[in-house]
Amino acid sequence: MDNRIVMYLHGGSGNHGCEAIINSTCHMLEDLPKLLVTNSEKEDRFYSLEPLCDILQERKIADHFFAHVWYYVWRAVFHDPESFMRYRFRKVLGKNRAPLYISTGGDMYCYELSKKEAIVANSTFCRAGAKTVLWGCSLEPELLQETEVVEDMKRYALITPRESITAEALRKVGITENVKLFPDPAFALEPQKTELPKKFVAGKTIGINISPMIVRNEKVPGITIDNYRRLIEHILQNTDDCVALIPHVMWNYNDDRLTLKELYRGYEANERVLIFPDMSCQKLKYIISQCRAFIGARTHATIAAYSSCVPTLVVGYSVKARGIARDLFGSEEHYVLPVQALEKPEELIRAYDWIMEKEQKIRNRLETIMPEYCARAKSAGDEIRKLWEEIRVQEGQHDEAAH
Repeated sequence: MDNRIVMYLHGGSGNHGCEAIINSTCHMLEDLPKLLVTNSEKEDRFYSLEPLCDILQERKIADHFFAHVWYYVWRAVFHDPESFMRYRFRKVLGKNRAPLYISTGGDMYCYELSKKEAIVANSTFCRAGAKTVLWGCSLEPELLQETEVVEDMKRYALITPRESITAEALRKVGITENVKLFPDPAFALEPQKTELPKKFVAGKTIGINISPMIVRNEKVPGITIDNYRRLIEHILQNTDDCVALIPHVMWNYNDDRLTLKELYRGYEANERVLIFPDMSCQKLKYIISQCRAFIGARTHATIAAYSSCVPTLVVGYSVKARGIARDLFGSEEHYVLPVQALEKPEELIRAYDWIMEKEQKIRNRLETIMPEYCARAKSAGDEIRKLWEEIRVQEGQHDEAAH
């Protein structure tokens, strides 16, 4: 048996939100043995995770033609969907089974393909005799109308929703005993100081993040980019603030830099507009912490801003954006601008102006609540520690009984 806590369904640190979750979790569980089973070992070793936990590349069945065919046939004939997971996580199953598995993909259930993946992975580990945790998650309430999802939630030994909309949705379907509400683990992420470019004026720079994902969720073609372009012009013409374009996900198929470069076009020679390169989640958090205000699409970019007490407008599309804002401010209205609702080119400007009118009030609010809120995020590690101790005691009793 492997005596480490296994963290799984991690897509790789090229998504710096994923990196921030693992980084923070590792610091919460500093005294416990941990293994990260990852979709991209190369990314995780390149950024900040290598010193924090053991790292293992998961097996990719698509990379092995004959294995793919064999397991596809096996699954079809024997109606065994878990066979793919046994292949994928073979190095941490069987004689190498761990006592505890933590699903760190917080929004896996928000997308159809990854939802099926999460359900089958949970089933596989539970069937092997392990306990599982759904860590820092968000669930659309409608999802819990599906019997398969509700039954899957019951398998977890612990679920830690990161906002109250998800916690309430779980409560409404009777899932309460294994549920503990905590802020997203990344609220506890420690920033790492990095050198700022000359164009960046601390406290006088508006941070901007946009993602291909929100563009894909827009209802009016081109409206998102148009709104962002007009916002940049609005800032440059009506203030003396600088504008910093800050990426947070660098995956080939979902790269913030592509949309940010589109926004940056035409501003290359402008002394008040700059674009940041790729760097670790901790360095990105430091940069965001130095902004006067932040407009962000990526959840963990906005978490970096919130937790640094930077007034923030979220251009969101999902339950996680709404739920986090509601927990922080009592309402998501004005704090979250749903990208699906964008219909006119001036809407982002209006939302930004509202944030800036309330700038000091918002900053004061964040400065008041954030110390306790971030401490609460960090304390989620105690629940894992408790669960780990319970498992160790049970295993000890089992060993004694066997003798």
